[in-house]
Amino acid sequence: MLTEPKKRRGKNPVTALSIGFEEGLGRQGYAPGTIWKQRKLLNELIGWLQGQQLAMGDLSMAQVDRFMADRRAAGVRKLKTRKALGPILDHLRGLGLVPAAEIPVEDDPAQIILHRYRQFLTTERGLATVTAGRYIDCLRPFLDRRMSAGQLDLGGLTPADVTSFVVAWCPRLNSGVAKLTVTALRSFLGLLAGLPRGLEPDQVRRLLAACDADTAVGCRDLAILTLLVRLGLRRSEVAGLGLDDIDWRAGTLRVRGKGNCHEQLPLPADVGHLVAEYLASARPADAQGRTVFVRHFAPHHVLGSSRVSGIVADTARRAGLGRVHAHRLRHTAATELLRAGASLPEIGQLLRHRRVATTAIYAKVDRDTLRLIARPWPEGAL
Repeated sequence: MLTEPKKRRGKNPVTALSIGFEEGLGRQGYAPGTIWKQRKLLNELIGWLQGQQLAMGDLSMAQVDRFMADRRAAGVRKLKTRKALGPILDHLRGLGLVPAAEIPVEDDPAQIILHRYRQFLTTERGLATVTAGRYIDCLRPFLDRRMSAGQLDLGGLTPADVTSFVVAWCPRLNSGVAKLTVTALRSFLGLLAGLPRGLEPDQVRRLLAACDADTAVGCRDLAILTLLVRLGLRRSEVAGLGLDDIDWRAGTLRVRGKGNCHEQLPLPADVGHLVAEYLASARPADAQGRTVFVRHFAPHHVLGSSRVSGIVADTARRAGLGRVHAHRLRHTAATELLRAGASLPEIGQLLRHRRVATTAIYAKVDRDTLRLIARPWPEGAL
């Protein structure tokens, strides 16, 4: 039986500059194949700089964007975004060969609004810094097209504008980046339009009633939804909740928040009862690991953050509430406390905010109660 010969890799010489780079990648655990690709990308970058008659010290982020644009124009299918050059830039900056990472220009309205959005992603959504950076990279091309005479035009933005950008831009990207671009746009534009309102009390009751507590899955889902809507936990915090994080005697819950920060929260009796009911009667006996919530179907290992989101969405559909994201239940917890008369510092303590201004952003969704709280977006950006 004849087989096609394996495609030979192109020239990718080892250079004095790439040796230390490859050693560093190896220490970080990168696979040999990835290291080979990074060396090739480094060689291509050096060749591009020479062709442009530029020195290493001229490699600004604007030049990085030009390099990547040339790669895309040449039909390159992979390693064609800023993210791909991240390890290389980190190495070259460490050697002092290229300029340090650029600080956003404060008089650039696009940079300002992206900086604010990054803060929202990391502070409110609990996204990792790297993930937030990917959202920002996906949004840059969109905002670049909304710049006119040094001003950012978002006030006249229409659904047709967004659709035309997606249709024109996304086909140039691989499927993963295209999907993230759409996700980032939806998140960003939703924030501009106003933070989503929390669920009304009747909607919360319908949501929880949609769980059949007589079944193992329903018992688990009811406990998860109650933690989200009563304590304002993030989906990742619910997924990562461990058996050892609950102090039943003290009635407290240890939450692993962002940056692996551990914080104590009170565990209300009714919430604790639902969690205890799940542990006693619905959590599989052969569950793997020490997380509280696990998959219902084998293998019974940790429940991922995405599945927590899926549980919220599935239950909301059954309750006739339409599309509901897990993060909206965090809004619900904040607005319900606000309506009950809690102060912003008290709400911020439950949500584990570092600044009162952050809580004010969240609580702004209850406009009837907080008419005077302004969203901290730059003046004139919209």
